[in-house]
Amino acid sequence: MSTSSTAPILSAALRTQAPPSVHDSGAETEAGVIVVHSCTTLGSTLIVRLTGEIDHFSAAPLRTLLASAVDDGYTGLVLDTRRVTFADSGFLAVLEWWPRHGHRLRLANRSRAVKRLLHAAAATTQRPAQAGSLTAAATS
Repeated sequence: MSTSSTAPILSAALRTQAPPSVHDSGAETEAGVIVVHSCTTLGSTLIVRLTGEIDHFSAAPLRTLLASAVDDGYTGLVLDTRRVTFADSGFLAVLEWWPRHGHRLRLANRSRAVKRLLHAAAATTQRPAQAGSLTAAATS
């Protein structure tokens, strides 16, 4: 036979309230949220308007959508990123995946976040000779 009880384990006199603790590691702990605002087609080109944040986790549904588009025969992709508020390397991986499979890619209406990401990515892919000459010019 089982019984249930709603009586507290500790009496009210022995219970103490724990002080609220705040911990900020400085890093985001929740995945971003990307929304496909709209998706249309023009011949063999898929036109996708994105809204929100694109990170490693939220890019997964976008990758799935694009893989499905490839299976359906689409060869062109236009991504409208005007409403993207955050983008990281997860978005870069999506951008690199599409042309790697021989398809055309165009970014339209690049948001500030997307421009910042593309600029940072371009800066890290400079050839060492260029980077060395820029450093030497900056120190002289």
